[in-house]
Amino acid sequence: MIKQYSFSILLLLFISCKEKTDLVEVTLPEPEKQVANQFGSPLDVKASGKPFELISLNFNYDALKPVLEGNTMELHYAKHYLGYTNALNKELINKKEWEAKTIEEILAKVSDNDITLKNNAGGYYNHSLFFEILEPKGAKMPKGDLLEAINKNFVSFSAFKNKFITEGMHHFGSGWVWLILTKSGELKVVTTSNQDNPLLFDAKNKGIPILGIDLWEHAYYLDYQNRKKEYLENIFDIINWSVVAKKYDNLLLSNLQ
Repeated sequence: MIKQYSFSILLLLFISCKEKTDLVEVTLPEPEKQVANQFGSPLDVKASGKPFELISLNFNYDALKPVLEGNTMELHYAKHYLGYTNALNKELINKKEWEAKTIEEILAKVSDNDITLKNNAGGYYNHSLFFEILEPKGAKMPKGDLLEAINKNFVSFSAFKNKFITEGMHHFGSGWVWLILTKSGELKVVTTSNQDNPLLFDAKNKGIPILGIDLWEHAYYLDYQNRKKEYLENIFDIINWSVVAKKYDNLLLSNLQ
């Protein structure tokens, strides 16, 4: 009885709809398209004051993904790096003893007696090197004299990479992990805390950096959270080994002259 009653209702509804000729077909709206994050251009970011300027990026903020996403790069470059550069230029106003000095000369002489200058000079130099040695889809390893030197000092490129990642992982807190060339011509992997680097006159391990990777959380936390090892492993996919090799070659050439 219940089934018969239900069928009768459906039949009446069908007949009613058939009799209506003024029904309008409604087009359902298409799902909203996801709008990609919009980032500014790194070319629009300019330091205030003199003498130091930002290293220019020749790629967009989101060009390094999936290793580093656009929001991480924009925050790092346009906020942190810019902040250190502006603060350094401001610190140098009316400080005649530092006038016309290169950033390397400042780092070689500045001490904890002028801790603000030291921190901002380190922040500027370290970030300049960091952004200089990045590129989208970098080569897997260097070539030429640099690769030969890495093989000589670390047995193999794979062994060097493992040591670099391990040293970065073992470093406690904020800082940097470096590949440096020492005065004796040896390549070494070292770390420094905060914005210190191997150029400082009181550095524990002195040398000239040719590769530097940021270990501060602002460099990776938005993408990797607490997975620092994954960040260090992945960043090897975006290293511009041509730039690193050129720095090494220039240092060798200057030592020979």
